[in-house]
Amino acid sequence: MSRLMLFRLKNQMFFFNLVGISIGVLTFFILSYRSISPPTPEIERLTFRIALFFEPLFFMFILTATLIFEQPIRRSLDLMYRNKAVPPDLAAKARQRLLNEPFFLIALDLLLWLSAAVVYPISFHTHQAGEMIIGRAFIQNLLIGLGTMTAAFFILEYVLQRMAPYFFPSGGLYVTPKTLRVRIRTRLAALIFACNLIPFIALIAIVRGSSRANLDPAVLLELLRPALLANAIFGISVGIGLTILVSGNITRPLKEIIRVLKRVRDGELNNRVRVTSNDEIGYTGDVINEMTDGLKERDKMRHSLELAKEVQQNFLPKTDPTVAGLDIAGKSIYCERTGGDYYDYLHLGNQQAGKIGIVVGDVSGHGISAALLMASARSSLRQRALLSGNIAQIVSDVNRQLTSDVEESGRFMTLFCSEIDVQQQRIRWVRAGHEPAILYDSANNAFEELKGSGMALGVDESWQYEEKQKLGLSRGQIIVFGTDGIWEAHNAAGQLFGKASLFDIIRKHATRSANEIVAAIMNAVEHFRQGVVPEDDVTLVVVKVII
Repeated sequence: MSRLMLFRLKNQMFFFNLVGISIGVLTFFILSYRSISPPTPEIERLTFRIALFFEPLFFMFILTATLIFEQPIRRSLDLMYRNKAVPPDLAAKARQRLLNEPFFLIALDLLLWLSAAVVYPISFHTHQAGEMIIGRAFIQNLLIGLGTMTAAFFILEYVLQRMAPYFFPSGGLYVTPKTLRVRIRTRLAALIFACNLIPFIALIAIVRGSSRANLDPAVLLELLRPALLANAIFGISVGIGLTILVSGNITRPLKEIIRVLKRVRDGELNNRVRVTSNDEIGYTGDVINEMTDGLKERDKMRHSLELAKEVQQNFLPKTDPTVAGLDIAGKSIYCERTGGDYYDYLHLGNQQAGKIGIVVGDVSGHGISAALLMASARSSLRQRALLSGNIAQIVSDVNRQLTSDVEESGRFMTLFCSEIDVQQQRIRWVRAGHEPAILYDSANNAFEELKGSGMALGVDESWQYEEKQKLGLSRGQIIVFGTDGIWEAHNAAGQLFGKASLFDIIRKHATRSANEIVAAIMNAVEHFRQGVVPEDDVTLVVVKVII
């Protein structure tokens, strides 16, 4: 900020208000001399003497009142000029005074013209001027004062919009407490009043004055012409000037809003609306800035979620294992970018050929929190699986660790952990609150659920899990591990997919590969939804015995 800019910012409110008052005074004298009954030389001298005393007095009064009112504004500008921090209390007071200053100054202007509307008629009456001159002085002062006051407000509002960025760099004019504001409809009403009602009242005053004049009609007509012309020029000038001011004060902020919205539409979220008014348009600018900030945060969140999705996808097996005598395939689909479903293939302790550990889990909830718990459970399970012990001991140890992590959050995780031994033709499993795995024997066309008791992980750290087993695995048998996102999937009518539909698909595709069975089940679930957005993650592992 240069010294010249500092001087302009400090004094432009007072300067433009003074210009408005001066134009009003000039208009008063022009209309007086262009009336149907111009003042006599004696009245002219009296008017000059009154103006010589009255106007400087009121000028000094307005200057003094303005300087006192602007003290917080001027002190803040001085600190800005010296690149010093403005104290919060002073900054808040300066912002309030700046927004209220147009109202304060037009109140002073109104007081000036009301005083003139009293002083001039009383002085004319004291000097025995005619009733017409006295009445005209009152009406003209009043009407010109109203017009000038309205014009001055819109001029000062324009000045305010130029000063606002220095005091409101981030907007927020609308929410500043203890301030007055003029809504758009109030501005339009003031514009209509100044452009239509004031000239109309002036015309009525001229007609009324002409009816009282005892003049020859031809002479009266000659006098009416310049009076009507002067008032018409005054009304048109006020109308054009106010229309330019009001339209500019409204369209400038709207153009700024449109500019930013176009940038947002093109994906540029670093642009902000330069808010310079405390009306509905200024509030709209603040809301758009808040919206843009929200979009930026959402954009950051989206990038974070994409990264989280990429990380979590790496937690899932990249390929299906190759185990002699088994055909294995697995897949997990999340209803959000991240999820709580989990499946893995484990090497349990001293893993021998023909053995594979398969685990499927489901964390309560969805999203980032579920993904974090899933990652923690996966890490604990993998580390513990490398040590000695059966799967019941492994799950019990993981439960103790997980409970200590989530006991305050109320989160939990269901788990089905199994070990398939091809050589022993045996499957062992531990069920921790999870849905049972499904065993289908194609030779007998029979389904069996691998059940067992066990609480979900993260609920009771002292829980000891029990291991179950089944012997006699044979060629053609299919073991299906899944989460409830499959059979609890629903369509638009609210119908559930159900386990019966799952059994039919397994039976129908029993002769196909594990990967084809997984694809058939996933496609059937997707088709069943009929476009309904899934509300739960879907995880499926199919093991087909091919010994």
